[in-house]
Amino acid sequence: MDLVRSIDVRLRRLLRPLFYSIRFWPARGKATAARLKLGRTGEILAAGYLRRSGFRILYKNFKARRGGEIDLVCRDRREATLVFVEVKTRTTDAFGAPHLAVTQAQRQRIIRGAKEWLRLLNDPRVPYRFDVVEVLMKPVPQINLIRGAFQMPDDIYL
Repeated sequence: MDLVRSIDVRLRRLLRPLFYSIRFWPARGKATAARLKLGRTGEILAAGYLRRSGFRILYKNFKARRGGEIDLVCRDRREATLVFVEVKTRTTDAFGAPHLAVTQAQRQRIIRGAKEWLRLLNDPRVPYRFDVVEVLMKPVPQINLIRGAFQMPDDIYL
């Protein structure tokens, strides 16, 4: 066993400089903190916009036990509808509209969170929809609400 350990130690010493010179993941620190701050700012702006538009914010950053996640859970007072909102914040629209960044994997994550929320309500007949709020942080923040951005597939049961 000592031979195996000594080989392991020597290999680690030899490969350590090579391993640390190659980045397999994005750098942590200021860039990640700035991105998280941008996202939080966008969610705050989106929540204010939704309140002014007649929505009542029920929950922020809902995380389901089964891996689902929803930025904002709201109630549209005008339509008496439960609304699951994904907020997309960008500094510029150079790479396209922010709502285009809602991938299929993110939709599945949001749907998992919505299913868990509806299970907690014990009433699957509640009308609901999925909205996306785009926040563009140009010189003046521009906010756009996309109602009914996507639907829950019919083959998914609560």
